[in-house]
Amino acid sequence: MHVTPLVWGITLAVTVAFFVYEFFAHVRKAHEPSIGESARWSAFYIGLALLFGLVIGLVWGWDFGGEYYAGYLTEKALSIDNLFVFLIVMTGFAVPRIYQQKVLMIGIVIALILRGGFIAIGAALIENLSWIFYVFGALLLFLAYRQAFAHGDGNPADGRIMRFVRRHLAVTDEYDHDRLTVVRDGRRFVTPMLLTIITIGFVDLIFAVDSIPAIYGLTEQAYIVFTANAFALMGLRQLYFLIGGLLERLIYLSQGLAVILGFIGVKLVLHALHVNELPFINGGRGVEWAPEIPIWFSLLFIGATILVATVASLLRTRTLRREDAQP
Repeated sequence: MHVTPLVWGITLAVTVAFFVYEFFAHVRKAHEPSIGESARWSAFYIGLALLFGLVIGLVWGWDFGGEYYAGYLTEKALSIDNLFVFLIVMTGFAVPRIYQQKVLMIGIVIALILRGGFIAIGAALIENLSWIFYVFGALLLFLAYRQAFAHGDGNPADGRIMRFVRRHLAVTDEYDHDRLTVVRDGRRFVTPMLLTIITIGFVDLIFAVDSIPAIYGLTEQAYIVFTANAFALMGLRQLYFLIGGLLERLIYLSQGLAVILGFIGVKLVLHALHVNELPFINGGRGVEWAPEIPIWFSLLFIGATILVATVASLLRTRTLRREDAQP
């Protein structure tokens, strides 16, 4: 897949333009989006992402189109899990609903910048070090285990990082609109809004560690990795307000994502064995019995896993509600 610098430049410019438009059209003036507004823009961005996959298929071939769709689906699922953590952060810091858009917007931009850096590093490693697939595969298997058994009971507003920040910075107890800092009695204080954004930034960094190796397990094309991430993050702010109540009902989402990460981890290890160059494994030659999992199977597996996790979550929460309603 050959992507010219001009195509890269146009892609980056359009991505920046979308986020600039988002800020001035929706975020600059503090308000809580309605369900209708959130639904329209969520549908627009999802439709745009699906349409872009057709463009990749028509221009570069449907093998790459399939890799994009599998990558986008994986990144969207991981982003929804990210939204759940954002919800915990917002609750922990008691961010007023009308200011949550600004926090989400800044958090999403930070996420895209961090992922861009990880994408560039990952591309360089894959090009020069074939054994990095072993590392990525092992990392994803570890993250899958952690995802499956993580409880997420901690309060980010009272974590170690926040305790460190509060010890070294003067912090106000209340919000002052959406300002990050305020001056009182000649002294500058940071507001809880800034602390929330700092926490979101660290959350994004942690999720980038999951996200980038996962999609590199589906494609080696940096352009596909970047565009799948960009489209997965576009519209995430609107999706937060659209499915905020639904997030708490997706009780099996973590387990579903664990299955996906584990599957991609196994896929990476098999690929590493297939292209092996490590001298202490099979004499530095590729392992013939290690199969290459086709992208169509990956796409079906990821989609089916997300569907099963969602349906099982909704059925289980409905059952629990009925049981709680009984006298």
